[in-house]
Amino acid sequence: MDVLTGGLNQGNLVVTSILLLGLMLVSGKAKMLDKPGILAAAALGFVVGGLGHWTWLLILLGFLLSSHKATKWRFEEKKARGMSESEDGHRSYGNVIANGGLPGLVAIFAWISGDWYNGMWMFCAAVAVAASDTFASEIGCLDDNVRMITTMKPCEPGLNGGFSPTGQKAAFAGSAMIAVLAFMAWMIANNGGDSLEIGLGKTALVAIIGWLGCQMDSVLGAVFENRGYLTKGGVNGISITFGMLMMWSILSSGIFV
Repeated sequence: MDVLTGGLNQGNLVVTSILLLGLMLVSGKAKMLDKPGILAAAALGFVVGGLGHWTWLLILLGFLLSSHKATKWRFEEKKARGMSESEDGHRSYGNVIANGGLPGLVAIFAWISGDWYNGMWMFCAAVAVAASDTFASEIGCLDDNVRMITTMKPCEPGLNGGFSPTGQKAAFAGSAMIAVLAFMAWMIANNGGDSLEIGLGKTALVAIIGWLGCQMDSVLGAVFENRGYLTKGGVNGISITFGMLMMWSILSSGIFV
């Protein structure tokens, strides 16, 4: 049974189905997602794993689990300060779509084009941006040393566009975590035939792009979301798209040859 080739083949679908079952059981029991969120995550997971590759789904699961841990970190304190998105820390289908919609489209693109190798790196860059932003928001919001990214003037914690030393460290930790998972996925199914040096270079790029995408998110939040021109989901979507397109442009440039 071939489990290394992406797309709608038996091996990939079997592993994807097992992972999806685990996703639904764990997310429901741990209250990571509400019921619509679980259904949205299952649908997204099938697209990502079934059309992309099961290792992509593992990366998405890693993001889900780690973001839940970040959300629950000092949750009661965040709740008391009005910085929690829900009463118990769960995420809704809107969060699933905002953070996972574009990675899902990358999986569809990979399936249509048959290019799962470059698709994997584009997918990882997109997820790295989402992870970086989530970690920065959930961990950095309790740091009172906050400045507005557009003016560098002090501002209140939790304000869109605000950044803190703790948040910046958390942002890089989030993108670096996805980069490590990307490297593991590359080691499992290196159908691009790259050398170890190139694989490590692309892994580092995932971490850097994820962090840069988080900065883009902060700028968009300060300039557009605070003025009501964009929603939080819209800002997330644009930032994730930025990360994916940056990876695509670098891969297309021929630097990694």
